Amino acid sequence: MLMNRSKGDRVFDLLNGAFFLVVLAIVLYPLYFIVIASISDPGKVNTGAVWFWPIDMTLEGYRKIFEHEALWNGYRNSVLYTLVGTAINVGLLMTGGYALSRKDVPGRNIITLLIVFTMFFQGGIIPTYLIVRDLGMLNTIWALVIPNAVSVYHLIVVRTYFETTIPLEMLEASKVDGCNNTRFFLRIVLPLSLPIIAVMVLFSAVVHWNSYFSALIYLRDESMYPLQMVLREILVRNSAQELMNVEDMAAQQDFSELIKYGVVIVSSLPVLILYPFVQRYFIKGVMIGSIKG
Repeated sequence: MLMNRSKGDRVFDLLNGAFFLVVLAIVLYPLYFIVIASISDPGKVNTGAVWFWPIDMTLEGYRKIFEHEALWNGYRNSVLYTLVGTAINVGLLMTGGYALSRKDVPGRNIITLLIVFTMFFQGGIIPTYLIVRDLGMLNTIWALVIPNAVSVYHLIVVRTYFETTIPLEMLEASKVDGCNNTRFFLRIVLPLSLPIIAVMVLFSAVVHWNSYFSALIYLRDESMYPLQMVLREILVRNSAQELMNVEDMAAQQDFSELIKYGVVIVSSLPVLILYPFVQRYFIKGVMIGSIKG
């Protein structure tokens, strides 16, 4: 069949492949550069000598990073916040999305409209802060995971997934066999929803892992700072100098840049490790959940 393709089709395929190889290189090169820059001599990086291969490889930047106690504490906090927050997100998204997908729920369209309304009109930071304060959640984990427990967009995607994947006839058949709503949801709906669950786990985990703004507003105890707040202290406030004992200012600046590249790698690793485990469900869940809404 490939032999029957015209010369124009083969030329198009060749140009198309070359184009996407160029796009792939443009996307991947910044990530690759961060990796090689984090293990190269910082002086060579700052002078522009490093662009494709690491030069005078060194792990000094990573050694300094991992000697910083606040980073390890931030790692532990971020893992905790991500696990708890993702569990709450996925639990509410699955139950809420399923409820809104059921056509026998009275007023579901009105409820959906009110939920979607919050995507466009919100109370703002100050009213939200006052509510969090009055509920006694300041400087606690709950201030980071409760206010953003449900993403409206994700809820609509999950609802659409259930509408297109779980037919009403399946529920009716299960009721004939004596299955109630709770058992149907736990025993039938959830096992059939692994693709969308995997997608929501990944989306929610990435949001919680990268979040720092909520911690900046609601946390006062530095021992509770997530990893991103610790990195913010290093990158924005130039606290990287606290990790070093270097007299020469030029060398100090070089090591500061080296550490900046290193913390990008350190903070990205958990997400890069998580993605392969959910990748096979990822595309299927996104496509099915976005077909109609």
